[in-house]
Amino acid sequence: MASGEEMEWELRRSLVRFGRMLYRLGFMPGTSGNLSVRLDEERILATPTGRSKFLLRSEDMVIVDLDGRQLAGTRKVTSEIGMHLAIYRLRPDADAVIHSHPPIATGFACSGRPLDEPLCSEAIMTLGVVPLAPYATTGTHGLVESLEPLIPHHSAILLANHGAVTCGNDLLDAFLKMETVEHFAHICLVAHQLGSVRLLEGHAIDQLHEARARYLAGAHQGGRMVRQMVAG
Repeated sequence: MASGEEMEWELRRSLVRFGRMLYRLGFMPGTSGNLSVRLDEERILATPTGRSKFLLRSEDMVIVDLDGRQLAGTRKVTSEIGMHLAIYRLRPDADAVIHSHPPIATGFACSGRPLDEPLCSEAIMTLGVVPLAPYATTGTHGLVESLEPLIPHHSAILLANHGAVTCGNDLLDAFLKMETVEHFAHICLVAHQLGSVRLLEGHAIDQLHEARARYLAGAHQGGRMVRQMVAG
């Protein structure tokens, strides 16, 4: 069984790894975007502000409490930590949060369009509807307020004129959801450019919703088992 310190450093390395993957995908250009993960019931491990995700090191990560007070780290925590903390507060099942700027999905967000059309069975299964939160200035409490009504019901949300945020039962889960958001946005864009959109309807959607409910129940059960094993 890994010790608490070993688990912390593994999570630090995971933040580095997924940050670089998101950077290479073009989701976190420059110093944009941020990632975080739960350390325990009282602490969050997060990326620092003003740092390229391609250049991040494990020791750059910052620890904060659930009120955003910095407990450890030589760098300053991301200015958007409030968004992460709101998700952890409203989604006790979430153990990781990713905020990034996937270009096509962000294009939808900048056009005032959620990803809510039943076009693709995989997107319905893994994401459900991806709503659009109203615009609010980045790094402010207004951004938190714009997200709060949506967080309990959605694991992927577009931020108007800004980007996207996903949460999951670990960093891989949150990463895969972000990747799927961009993939679905690309499909929606191409379908509308082709001009012959065919929406799923009726019984097909009902079946997908039933399958999604089974998928989520299995994922949540698996996540609980992993957390219990880590807790000893």
